Amino acid sequence: MKRVFAILAFLCVLGVGQYFVVSRFAIRHEILTLFDASRQRPISVEIAVRRDYETKANLGLWKLPLAIISNGNTVKATEYSFLANVLAARGYLVASIQQDLPSDPPLMTHVGQQYVGRREVYIRCEANILFTLAELKRRQENADYDHVTLVGHSNGGDVSMYVAHQHPELVSKVITLDNLRVPFVVSDNMKILSFRSKDPHFQTDPGVLPTPEEAKARGIDIVHTGAQHTEMSDRGPDAVKEKIQATLDRFLRDSASSALAPADTKSPMIMNPGDY
Repeated sequence: MKRVFAILAFLCVLGVGQYFVVSRFAIRHEILTLFDASRQRPISVEIAVRRDYETKANLGLWKLPLAIISNGNTVKATEYSFLANVLAARGYLVASIQQDLPSDPPLMTHVGQQYVGRREVYIRCEANILFTLAELKRRQENADYDHVTLVGHSNGGDVSMYVAHQHPELVSKVITLDNLRVPFVVSDNMKILSFRSKDPHFQTDPGVLPTPEEAKARGIDIVHTGAQHTEMSDRGPDAVKEKIQATLDRFLRDSASSALAPADTKSPMIMNPGDY
């Protein structure tokens, strides 16, 4: 019996450490410093991609599914490696975009206006994403630019949801971590996973979340983590990040990311704080 428990303990440690091992030895990281001349705007993008899948893509044997990560306000794009590593381990080409610059106006809230007055911010970030996609196409033609996965935390989650509304023909999945302002896309052709916090300082605006009935009907996965809003980045505790990683990995495993397999919206994965 002791031997059985020892084996189970080893497997648990192995599961927790798998993304560290993969990220350390198998995933290539690169910082791209882009410049959008039409807007006179620099755009920093961190790339993460598994070396073996990148090699297959370069040989024309594989199309890399593509994920774009958008950072939350005051958080750096490089502070979502715990998400990028899961996506890259699953074979994704991951681009984490630094959506804001020190020279940008501070993010303000205007109660009573659409998206509390942040539409212009979302439009700016949308332009960053579209520009980055165009630049990536020039660098890696063997990626799937027709079925993009958008990922974002907080304001970055709202950016992801806004872009999915504007470009449903490009987006196959949206993964958010506590987006608060932009209502969820309701579509049979788009798979959505959202991690929610339990934080009195960050309240979701009315009408953003789907009803439980809508979530079930549309295959929208709502995961109530019980975590703090600000814990949903690399700054958060390992216990929170590891459980988000495990849920994200399950979501990626059970749903499609490209034209090779259409999105499955039939099995919503609604979880409660007790599961965490």
